[in-house]
Amino acid sequence: MAGRINDDDVKAVRDAVPIDSVVSEYLQLRNAGGGNLKGLCPFHDEKSPSFQVSPSKGLFHCFGCQEGGDTIAFVMKIDHLSFSETVERLAAKAGITLRYEEGGYNPSHQRGERIRLIEAHQAAAEFYVRALESPEAEIGRTFLAERGFDQDAAAHFRVGYSPAGWDHLTRYLRGKGFSDKELITSGLSQDGRRGPIDRFRGRLMWPISDTAGDIVGFGARKLRDDDNGPKYLNTPETPIYKKSQVLYGIDLAKKDIAKASRAVVVEGYTDVMACHLAGVTTAIATCGTAFGNDHIKILRRLLMDNGSARVIFTFDGDAAGQKAALRAFEDDQKFAAETYIAIAPDGMDPCDLRLVKGDDSVRDLVEPRTPLFEFALRQIVGRYDLETPAGRAAALDEAAAVVAKIKTSSVQREVAVQLAGLVGILDQEFVVRRVAQLARWARDKGGDHGERGGRGGPQGGRGPRGGAPQQTAPAPAFSGPALNLRSPAHRTERELLKLALQKPALVSPAFDAYGVDEFTAPPYAAVRQCIEEAGGAEQGVVDDRAYLGAVLDAAPDNTVRNLVTELAVEVFHGKSIDETYAGMHLVHVRLRAVDRRIADVQSSLARLGTNVAPQDLAAAQNEVWVLQQYAQTLRAHGAAAL
Repeated sequence: MAGRINDDDVKAVRDAVPIDSVVSEYLQLRNAGGGNLKGLCPFHDEKSPSFQVSPSKGLFHCFGCQEGGDTIAFVMKIDHLSFSETVERLAAKAGITLRYEEGGYNPSHQRGERIRLIEAHQAAAEFYVRALESPEAEIGRTFLAERGFDQDAAAHFRVGYSPAGWDHLTRYLRGKGFSDKELITSGLSQDGRRGPIDRFRGRLMWPISDTAGDIVGFGARKLRDDDNGPKYLNTPETPIYKKSQVLYGIDLAKKDIAKASRAVVVEGYTDVMACHLAGVTTAIATCGTAFGNDHIKILRRLLMDNGSARVIFTFDGDAAGQKAALRAFEDDQKFAAETYIAIAPDGMDPCDLRLVKGDDSVRDLVEPRTPLFEFALRQIVGRYDLETPAGRAAALDEAAAVVAKIKTSSVQREVAVQLAGLVGILDQEFVVRRVAQLARWARDKGGDHGERGGRGGPQGGRGPRGGAPQQTAPAPAFSGPALNLRSPAHRTERELLKLALQKPALVSPAFDAYGVDEFTAPPYAAVRQCIEEAGGAEQGVVDDRAYLGAVLDAAPDNTVRNLVTELAVEVFHGKSIDETYAGMHLVHVRLRAVDRRIADVQSSLARLGTNVAPQDLAAAQNEVWVLQQYAQTLRAHGAAAL
């Protein structure tokens, strides 16, 4: 096994890869003030952004779920990598060659599994792209041309071709140093009678990337009549490919999705290509599965999930497309964004529409027109004969159960009124009451209508279809008295620790003379202890990144470590963060410590009464006098008296 990565190289990786550039590969970040950025946390569901990134400190912290740390910690958690795998991945991004304490440089076969599988997919993608130029791939090039995609389009989307032989790719990847076990695990090869053979043969190949841009799988389209396989064949579930957690085109579309606050969900790879080439660069597609909860989480982070965001679903006008639309509606309320449906005339998909009517027709198709909930209700109601009382009653029963799932009462009522019109029931209040009754029954049965993150749930939603966002952050599990942020003492201690972590030059060297016992809240005392063990705030004046790393390393557990990252990225309460502001907090914390000591000594004397020895009484009285004089000086001269 290779040894541990050299500490200097780990530090070089941390310094070389800006945390905001890494985090922005997974979610949209916006200005949070004070040099910080904010976004929707990728580690828990939330409706308003509580996830903050401090580029200057190289740290992130979520004030909702308390996750926090540096760039390495973020990548480890979001991509489920080991420490070594994460450092190796970031080092490759930064062009840094790593050294290992034992055994020299790390051989490629000893690298982390995820990195090896991604490298295998990258090599496979390059192989497929070259193979598309071969004479054998003429059938693939013809397929693309017939659908309006030229050579440049194929190159932009990295479309390739898998040769029809049994093991062309397998032998190629073996030559690149990949083991048979890695090829089978990756899903690029499968077991044959005499060893591994290619999984994809004689097909057009689309690489599927994750949000970070790493290729994790492939979609393969059947080209020949003698191919007995399915029309589309995707990579099987692997350690890096989960079909419910990937969206084709997300690597190309994510920046425009975030910029425009709009996403267009289409049904196939060629539809994504057609949309992008027509100028709809926010198009993405699922990969062999229905649009579901994990896909929603990906989009919500990019859209910042605000009420002005739009998600437009395009489905074929046939029965399968309508069924897909109804499935999408079931998850509709997990968005704060408004959801719409777009169905092309004559049931054409975006690819066919572009061929027949041009780019303008594709752009026109995805302009929001019909809200998804309205389409879903029309589909339900349309299955019944509304000319008869029995038909209207049956339509109402099925559709009302759907409307009852809407969590925000005002929106629920509005849609119930629309439902009355669709069904043809003049008594709107009857329909409203029926929907409300079904909603109550669902709640009484302990249904999932209070699911966290849904509109009108504990965290609410935004915009015309949701209430005001709310958050309830879990309290850190510290021992000792509960942290009361309304306490002036605790607020001041928190602000002083933020200064010591974020702007140590403003509080050094005075801060380092403060004892741990001057911080009355146990969590803050624990952070003060970490700063002391890291060499004090003065170390932050020399190298703030190394200083913060040392403070984090000194934390006894994840609870304290998370609090350190929280304080290191939290914005200050003051308008001008300068020496005056810092001095005020230094003085307030010290004054309270002095006043507490005076009270403690006087309380001890009161308890002892006449039993105290004369010399002890004199010493105690002298201490009280000295402390009182010091307190007066602090009040009169402020930080200059420290």
